[in-house]
Order: sequence, then C-alpha cells, then structure tokens
Amino acid sequence: MFWTSLLILAVVLVAAFVFGRIRAGQVVHGDVAALHSLPSFHGAYLAIVTVLPAFLLLVVWTIAAPKVIDSMVIAKSADAVSGLGKPELQAFIRDARAIAFGGIVGFTDAAKEQAASLYRAYDELSTQALWASMAILAIAGFAFGAKRISPRMRARHVVERTVMAVLIVCSVVAILTTIGIVLSLIFESLRFFEKVNFFSFVFGLEWSPQTAIRADQVGSEGTFGAIPLLAGTMLITLIAILVAAPVGLFAAIYLSDYASGPVRAVAKPVLEILAGIPTVVYGFFAALTVAPAFRGFGESLGLSVSSESALAAGVVMGIMIIPFVSSLSDDVINAVPQSLRDGSAGLGATRSETIRKVVLPAALPGIVSALILAISRAIGETMIVVMAAGLAANLTVNPLEAVTTVTVQIVTLLVGDQEFDSAKTLAAFALGLLLFCVTLLLNIFALRVVQKYREQYD
Repeated sequence: MFWTSLLILAVVLVAAFVFGRIRAGQVVHGDVAALHSLPSFHGAYLAIVTVLPAFLLLVVWTIAAPKVIDSMVIAKSADAVSGLGKPELQAFIRDARAIAFGGIVGFTDAAKEQAASLYRAYDELSTQALWASMAILAIAGFAFGAKRISPRMRARHVVERTVMAVLIVCSVVAILTTIGIVLSLIFESLRFFEKVNFFSFVFGLEWSPQTAIRADQVGSEGTFGAIPLLAGTMLITLIAILVAAPVGLFAAIYLSDYASGPVRAVAKPVLEILAGIPTVVYGFFAALTVAPAFRGFGESLGLSVSSESALAAGVVMGIMIIPFVSSLSDDVINAVPQSLRDGSAGLGATRSETIRKVVLPAALPGIVSALILAISRAIGETMIVVMAAGLAANLTVNPLEAVTTVTVQIVTLLVGDQEFDSAKTLAAFALGLLLFCVTLLLNIFALRVVQKYREQYD
C-alpha cells in the first residue's frame, strides 16, 4: 500500500508541476518576463501544495495505522487473548497478521483465523480511508495552488523555503538517528554492567559468554573479558592495513602521476570493482583459497598454521579495502595544485622527488582520512572473519592462529531466540559500545591530523 500510494503521488507531482508551468505562462499570456518567478518555480510550488500534505498524511498513517489496527483486533478478540502474557499476546498478533496477509505460521486455530479476518477487514478499510483522505488533500491543495498563481506571486521564495525546511528535517533526522543509536547502546550496556563488572569486561583476558545448563557446572555465569576480542580485531585490522596501505597508496600515486590517460581510464574503474564485490564472496575466497594456500606454504616451511588464521582473514580483508585507500588517495593527490608540482620541477626536482617531498606532504591530511576510513571498514567487517579466522577468542599476536573479532561475537551473541535480560545477550550491546568508542577515537585522531597538516600546507 505504501509504495503504491507513493507511486501515485509521484505521478500527481509530475502532473502538477507541468500544469503549474503551463498555468504560469497563461496568466501572463506568454510574457514570462512579467512573472516574479520563473514558470518552473510556479510548477514546483503547485506540485508542493498538491503533494506535500498528502505525503505527510501517508507517512503518519503508515506509522500509526498498524498500531491502531492491532488495538482494534485485540479489543474484538478479548475473549481469545484474555489471560495471555505480553509475549504470548505479541505472538498471537504476529500470527494473526501473518495469516491475514499470506504469511507462514507454526500453527493456527479458530481464534487466530477470526483475528486474521478482522485484520483483513480493518486493513482494507484503512487503505480506502487513506486514499480518500489523500485524494481530498491533493485536490484541495491543487485548487488552492492553481488559484494563487499570478504574475506577482513569489513562488520562488516558497519553493526555496520548502526545500530549506526539507534539508533541515533531513539533517535533524540524521542527528537524532545517531543520538538514538548511541543512547540505545548506552542504556543496554548499563544493564549489562549491572550483571558484569565494568573493569572485568574491559580488562578481562578470557571471553566465554556461554552459560551452563546447571548452576553447579564450571563457567555457569560466563566470562566476559573483551581483551581477546579487541586483540583479535586489532591484529586482523593491522594485517589488513599493512596490505591495503602500500598497495592502495602506490596505486594512487601511479594513477595520478605516472599513468597515461587511457590506462587511468581503464585501471581506476577496474580497481574500484573490488569495492563492489560482496563480502561473503571475499569470505569464500579466504576460506577456500587463501587459508589452505597459507597452511600448505607454512607446513612446507615447518610452521604450524591453523586452518582458520588471522593472516588469511587479514590479507583478504586488506584486498577488500584497497579501493578505499587508492580511490580516495588518488582524488586527494589530484587535488594538489599543479603549481606546487611546477615549482618543484622548476627547482630541478625529479618527478619522484616532487611526489615524495611536495605532493605527499600536501596530500597527507586526505591520505590519513582515507587510511582511517579503511581501518574503520576493516574493524567493522564480519563475514570474512567468520569464514576465515573462526570464532575462537584467543589472546594471541600470532597471525598464524585462529582469532575472532568484536563484530563476529556481536553476531554470534544475537543469533537465534535470545533473552534480553541475560548477560550473554546484553554483552552484544556492551561490545557495540566498545567498538563505537574505538572508532570514535580513530576519527578524532584523524581529525587532529587533518587539522594540523591542513594549516601547514594550505
């Protein structure tokens, strides 16, 4: 319903815009110079007053209608749901909704079938009421806007203010989303720290979140030390950046200062294809090709290499983030003024000396930003680590052993049905907060570097 309504509104938007432009020309008999605003602004004004109220109604209705329908169904099914707890009631409503709209449920009964029929009836009534209301608003807005189109009307001001308001709303939504994410992590982490000591989590050297079935078993309460996870994350990230930084930076230098136009036109898009490959494909490549190759090579040298190792995951992850380094560094290097290169060449410097002593120092803030972005991408990667490095929370700096990362453990903790009152599940939020703090510190460091060297070379 939502997407159908949105498509209809898009068609009405285009029609109102075209009519508004035509109407603006008609009121001045084709003399566009007599208009205060261009005909396109009049068209945009008519499109806004026609579609915007209906669109806002659609958004509010889409958010509120399901909750209202749930309440109405529960009220009509009072006998069937009486005595049910909150989880059972939510399951009943979920199954009834699934039956109403063709979903799959574990089992059904007469009460659920009756609730499903109520859902279908209420949903159909809601859809009809929504479309009727949107039509009334659109027609009223169109009539109002078309009547106001005149030579002296300041349509441009209305359109620009509306666009400004939309931009402000989008900015506020982005900010509020960020605040909501942070607050949800903080509140759930505080619940976790009520069960597990903060210092034991941050400085603990053992990670074993699994709880035993019986209280008398060893480790029945789990062990939540995050140091092995941080160590594994940093080890794999270090290997990845050791692969991506030199390859990506050298590729950027070649493409910006050495490659010919045809070579650059082909090489840069091909290099950036690496960024479009799904991470699960990289994971398959690491698990089926790279890890066995490293293990065989290590055994030929007499080394003990695990079938799942940090080295395999780090190398493949480094290949994955090469485009982040190369593409951004290439753009930054190309942004260095040609006058600096010409001045260096005029003083007798070779091309390589110019790059080392002039171009790279001038582009350093951007290069650091590219590296930090690549590091952040590596820290947040999950699939490659799951498939190539394993799930073992080993506290080691040996890249030939199996390790795990923070993101992998977050996924592991939240797989399947979970109780959000247990320390095991809440640990995922604490790990998320820890990872957020680590990436925040990295970003602050990058900003400090950018500010310091930008002042020096601007």
